[in-house]
Amino acid sequence: MKVYNTLSKQKEEFVPLQEGKVSMYVCGPTVYNLIHIGNARPMIVFDTVRRYLEHKGYEVNYVSNFTDVDDKIIAKANEEGVTAKEISERYIAECKKDMAGMNVKPATTHPLATQEIDGMIQLIQTLMDKGYAYEKNGTVYYRTRQFKEYGKLSHKNLDDLQSGFRSLKVSGEDQKEDPLDFVLWKPKKEGEPSWPSPWCDGRPGWHIECSVMAKKYLGDEIDIHAGGEDLIFPHHENEIAQSECCTGKEYAHYWMHNGYINVDNKKMSKSLGNFFTVREVAEKYGYEPIKYMMLSAHYRSPINYNLTIIEQCKAALERLHNCRDNLDFAIKNALPETADAAADEAFKQQVDSRKAQFIEAMDDDLNTADGIAAVFDLVRDINTFIAVPRAKEALSYASEMFDRLVTDVLGLLYDRKEDNLDAEIEALIEQRQQ
Repeated sequence: MKVYNTLSKQKEEFVPLQEGKVSMYVCGPTVYNLIHIGNARPMIVFDTVRRYLEHKGYEVNYVSNFTDVDDKIIAKANEEGVTAKEISERYIAECKKDMAGMNVKPATTHPLATQEIDGMIQLIQTLMDKGYAYEKNGTVYYRTRQFKEYGKLSHKNLDDLQSGFRSLKVSGEDQKEDPLDFVLWKPKKEGEPSWPSPWCDGRPGWHIECSVMAKKYLGDEIDIHAGGEDLIFPHHENEIAQSECCTGKEYAHYWMHNGYINVDNKKMSKSLGNFFTVREVAEKYGYEPIKYMMLSAHYRSPINYNLTIIEQCKAALERLHNCRDNLDFAIKNALPETADAAADEAFKQQVDSRKAQFIEAMDDDLNTADGIAAVFDLVRDINTFIAVPRAKEALSYASEMFDRLVTDVLGLLYDRKEDNLDAEIEALIEQRQQ
C-alpha cells in the first residue's frame, strides 16, 4: 500500500512503526456550530483510510480530537449569554449525530482539549527548559527559528515567511523576540475560561493542543497524522516543531491531507452565502449522498459541490441499492442446486477479479474514485449473472464480497433495512426481474 506523504511530496510504501498496528491522529473540528461540508471531508476520508487498514488486518488506534476552547467558541458563548462549556458540549453532541448519520466510526479516543490542560502545561514547561520557549508578561512563545527544520512539512523557507499564523488576538505582539514566534500560552481576558499555570491564569494556544493529545494517546512517534490541507501551515508545521523539540523523535512518519471543497466552483465561505452545513444538505438529500460525493473523487483533489453533483450521487447510490436488493431477492429465490457449475465458477472468478481491481485502486494512495469504478463493474457483473435463476452458493459469494467492499470499506449502503422486504416491494422486484 502506498500513501502520498506531504512531508516528502511523493507516494511512499506504508510501513507502520509496529507490525500489525497503526497509530493515527486526525485533527477534529472546533465545536462552535454545526459542522459544514468542508469539516465532513476529512472525517469521511480518514475514516475510510482507517476502515481500509482494518480490512487489511491492521489494528488501528484512531484518535481524533474536539477543539473545545477557542476564540470562536468564546464569541458564540458571549453572544448567547452562556458558558463556553455549554456551547462546546452542545456542538460536540450535534457533530456526533452528523458523524453517525454519515456512518463515520467513532474514534478509538475523542479527546477534548479542555481535559488535557495539565499535559499542555507540562509540554510547554519542557520546551522552556530546553530553550525553545520563553515567557513575556504571562504569554509564552515558541522560538520558531530555534527549530532548524521548521518549514519541512509546508516546504516554506523560514526567511520568506511572514507572521501569517492563525490570529490568536494576543495583545502585545511587539513583545515577541521574533515576528515568526507563535503562542503556546496566553493570559485570560475578562469573561474567558482560564486555567492556572506557572506563567499566569490563561489558556493554551491552538497548536499545542494536538501535540499533547497525540503524544498522550499514541506516543512520541505516530504512523499517520492527517487533516485538511488548510492545516498544513501553520498548524501541522507548528505541531512538528513543538513535538520534535520536546521528544527528539520524528513526530509523524506519514502526513496525509485532503483537498478543499468548493461550491459552484467558488471557495465556500459565509460571506459569499455559499456555506452549507452537513445537517442542511442531509435534511434535503440524506447523509449517504454526502458520503458518496466525498469518496467519488480522490481525497487530495478539490471537490466541487453543487446540486447537479449531489443528484448524480443519489442516482449512483440508487444503482448500488437496487443491485444489492436484487441480489437479496435472487438469494431468497435461488435454485436448490446449481444448473451450470462452469458459469458459477466463472462468475466467482469475475467477482475475485473485481476485488483485486478494488484493492489495487485503494492500495494506490486510497484511490476511492477508481475503487468505486471497480464496484460498479461488479454491479454490472452481478446484474448480468442474476438475470436467470442461480444456485445460492455463487450468489452468496457475490453478496459477501459486495458487503465487504461497499459497506465495510467504503462505509456505504449502511442504512439498508435488514428486515425482510414487504410483499409489495418483493412483487415489484419480481416484476422487474421478469
